[in-house]
Amino acid sequence: MRNLLLLVALAVLGTGYSQSRSFRARFEMGFMGGGSYYIGDLSNGKHFSRSRLALGGIVRYNLSSRASLRFTGTYGTVWGSDARSDDPVEVNRNLDFTSKIYELAAGIEIDLFKYRINDMKYPISPYFFYEIAYFRMNPTTSYEGNEIELQSLGTEGQGTSLSDKRKYSLNQISLPVGIGVKCNIKKRWAISIEYGVRKTFTDYIDDVGGDYVDTEQLRTENGPLAADLSNPSLDGINRAGFNRGTSTNKDWYVFYGLMITFKPFKQDPCYFGRGSF
Repeated sequence: MRNLLLLVALAVLGTGYSQSRSFRARFEMGFMGGGSYYIGDLSNGKHFSRSRLALGGIVRYNLSSRASLRFTGTYGTVWGSDARSDDPVEVNRNLDFTSKIYELAAGIEIDLFKYRINDMKYPISPYFFYEIAYFRMNPTTSYEGNEIELQSLGTEGQGTSLSDKRKYSLNQISLPVGIGVKCNIKKRWAISIEYGVRKTFTDYIDDVGGDYVDTEQLRTENGPLAADLSNPSLDGINRAGFNRGTSTNKDWYVFYGLMITFKPFKQDPCYFGRGSF
């Protein structure tokens, strides 16, 4: 009886160890280096032309040879400036901003071909991904040699009697969608190129999304700095009630780059058996 109990205990421990190995073998992780830019009221509409450095990390949990769960963290900077525009109306508007973007996202990645990071039988595949993300922004501008945070100023009258809008949140949700291609480069190592665009639900990544308000009234309620940065136009005309930005279109931002991933645990030869497709 004692020997039977010992055998059962060993069998349970062995099964648990095997499942643990299979679970761990499905993970891969990596790092990304590339660029970021945004599409909005202060962009020129040209992709990649106003890119800044972006960095990130990724963890994948491979469900099969065609699908993975992915968890990413990415940091980048986006910016825009009317001074760089080809449109004289925008040049006269004279707005600019810079914002750091911190993003955490989770979603699913689908491979178009069968792919395994540790298997040269299936060494390469294009893929696409869908995620949901939390991101933090904080638009700033340079004024008289100082970096000024714009959200707290209410440059379009947010939080004052001049507008029915509250100050926008710096914490937002986005929906990343993207494509890429990945390829094994050696045992347990792979390289990929990825491009992902983020749909947001805010028009204020650039602090521009509505109409001008009366600068003198804004000066009274929010101070001279808010008034000066609300309408820094070159001609100095008070444009209260006219469009400062396009409120019908939300802002977008993009991360793209080169990614190196590796498998930290040895692969169980059976872990893509049942259930793979």
